[in-house]
Amino acid sequence: MRFVIQRVTKASVSVDKNTIGAIQNGFVVLAGICDTDTYEIADKMIHKLLHLRIFSDESGKTNLDIKSVNGELLIISQFTLYADCRKGNRPSFTDAGSPEAAKELYEYIIKKCAEEIPHVAHGSFGSHMSVSLINDGPFTVILDSEQIGNKNKA
Repeated sequence: MRFVIQRVTKASVSVDKNTIGAIQNGFVVLAGICDTDTYEIADKMIHKLLHLRIFSDESGKTNLDIKSVNGELLIISQFTLYADCRKGNRPSFTDAGSPEAAKELYEYIIKKCAEEIPHVAHGSFGSHMSVSLINDGPFTVILDSEQIGNKNKA
């Protein structure tokens, strides 16, 4: 599982020019899911996401998590985070999760985040979306379940 997390002052997602989700002050999370991902991996990634201390405290140090600043989340599914560009110029997406399994985990991630964060907006799984955001910093972090010890090696 991969999350690309951008700290934002505001963001929105649209489908067919209709805004379906918007936030202020929080994270845009692009979520990539592969076939070996599980609920256990999702839980660990969500925990890490919600406890990342990348908001500034009163001293200007990145020391506060999203809950501490009453931040909001905009979660977007993005299978292209599993693009394999090693061969040729056209990426392969064979490492991305099957749509059925990925959608189930994506919806689970949204549900679990909403249990802890009052405002969680999201995209439309499998739709062509337009995402607009103002990155605050800019501040972007990549979480990969393989790098935080959550991925079972086969």
